[in-house]
Amino acid sequence: MSDPLNAFCADSDAYLPGAADGPLAGLTFAAKDIFDVAGHVTGCGNPHWKATHGPADATAWVVHTLVDAGATMSGKTITDELTRGIFGENMHYGTPRNPSAPGRVPGGSSSGSASAVAGKLVDFALGSDTGGSVRVPASFCGLYGLRPTHGRIPLDGMLLQAPSYDTIGWFARDAETFARIGAVILPPATETARPRRLVIAEDAFELADAPVRAALESAIDTIAAAFDSGVTERLLSPTSLEEWSGHQQILQSREAWLSIRDWLDATNPAMSFEVSDRYVTARAVSDEQVAESQAGRDSIIARLNEVFQDGETVVCLPTTVGPAPPLGQAVSDRHTLRLRNSALTSIAGNTGRPQISLPLAEVDGLPIGLSLLGDYNADEQLIALANEVTKLV
Repeated sequence: MSDPLNAFCADSDAYLPGAADGPLAGLTFAAKDIFDVAGHVTGCGNPHWKATHGPADATAWVVHTLVDAGATMSGKTITDELTRGIFGENMHYGTPRNPSAPGRVPGGSSSGSASAVAGKLVDFALGSDTGGSVRVPASFCGLYGLRPTHGRIPLDGMLLQAPSYDTIGWFARDAETFARIGAVILPPATETARPRRLVIAEDAFELADAPVRAALESAIDTIAAAFDSGVTERLLSPTSLEEWSGHQQILQSREAWLSIRDWLDATNPAMSFEVSDRYVTARAVSDEQVAESQAGRDSIIARLNEVFQDGETVVCLPTTVGPAPPLGQAVSDRHTLRLRNSALTSIAGNTGRPQISLPLAEVDGLPIGLSLLGDYNADEQLIALANEVTKLV
């Protein structure tokens, strides 16, 4: 297929026609190149990984399920190396273009998937979200994107980075299509009450750039109209979201190191400076740091359990601190920006709760996402709210 956006993997011809009948018949999708397709090598954004691995024996559960439901998989999409990035730049395969913000990064690590959907090359696309890799591209590219409840969608046949944080998400341009995908790949969950109370996370909004806060004001008012009550509340006391993010960085780094340590030792692959630096940092994480951060994660979960204790609450927060940054930004600047965005994405990451990003605002013509964070297994409710809010805009 024509790929003017450099969204697809040029070294993969993986293609799966959808079943003739099914709820997704007629739709096309792309899959981030961390999902297995039987008979094809999963490249994971690094040519050395691809050269040292054979073809997959089976197709990933989520891909197989979508194809059985009638959707046609058009191809594999570019990802940050081994999913260890959040901006979408890949030194080996290039950076997928951001059709919604030309000259800006698409966000990663699900960069090609977001680019392909934003550029209307496919109807929807699969990504993964460990530290923000669906939510950030959704915000940067003006798309709907969900990080589901941890464990809701089976991870069979997918590259694992940090198993206690890894999730499968997806992108779509409109809320209706987004909901159709969710109805197929979200396994049944116990029905919960419709959220009636909106909590506006004051400390999360304080992390965002001032133009972002201003741009999101009207979107917040629109969302608030869908609830019986709304309050502004700080999520934290006495710690900070930066500290929450620090705990995720430690735990995610340890798991990421353990996941591919043996391959790194055996292969000594060429990697970008940023990705290499993250693995060097991960290798140095101590058992004491892990124990401290696990205790910190437990306290974060306890705090969010208090916020959601009534069973009818949704938290509103900015998806990212700003719009997509320019291509080619200095590595040092990217490091700082990554940490700032991670302070927002770590809330759902550390607690395993679902978070959906809605494309409801712009800053100087650039997309910016507004997120809804729900209680465990409230994924369908967040998707339904996305549909409801879209109709109010």
